[in-house]
Amino acid sequence: MDTRFKDLLLLYAQENERDKRQKIEATLWQEFGKIKAVFVMDMSGFSLLSARHGIVHYLSIVRRMQLTTMPIVEKYRGQVVKFEADNCFAMFDDPLSAVRAAIALNTAFFALNILTADEFDIRVSIGIDYGDVLLIGGPDYFGNSVNCACKIGEDIAGPGEILVTATAFKQIPPTAGIRGRKLELAVAGVPIEVYSIEHENG
Repeated sequence: MDTRFKDLLLLYAQENERDKRQKIEATLWQEFGKIKAVFVMDMSGFSLLSARHGIVHYLSIVRRMQLTTMPIVEKYRGQVVKFEADNCFAMFDDPLSAVRAAIALNTAFFALNILTADEFDIRVSIGIDYGDVLLIGGPDYFGNSVNCACKIGEDIAGPGEILVTATAFKQIPPTAGIRGRKLELAVAGVPIEVYSIEHENG
């Protein structure tokens, strides 16, 4: 984590005056804040595959997922922030690029799965949000949009499903040809409107 960021966090924690804490927080957002499309992808079936075939088998699939994901994210002008366990955390400048990358990844995994035995198939669920994030050296990122993308990508979306928050979906031009089915969900007990993106391999 960036030393400057850590120092500001410590100052915030040690400051007793509310106004000064607010100034420190404003400095953090000014120096480290960006507006990004947050992309979180989760591989489906971890527990089942690990139980059936062992952790080495599953980790080998995770590695194939990583090697497939990186160039596709970069093709759509995105950046992989980190791979963590069987998840990919990435960010894009706009939601359209994130959605196109998500569709391309599902297409790529569908094609790869034709060539492999069922126990080596890769199926993913993806969540996308758009908003303010704190970009930290390491690399890592934090923010409500990261939390929301994690929730809908990991806990709600099913295999092959791409869920996009209304905030992100409204940033996609109608001319882009992206279609989504509106869903009403709850994230941490808070109602949220999301769109399930229509695509050939969903």
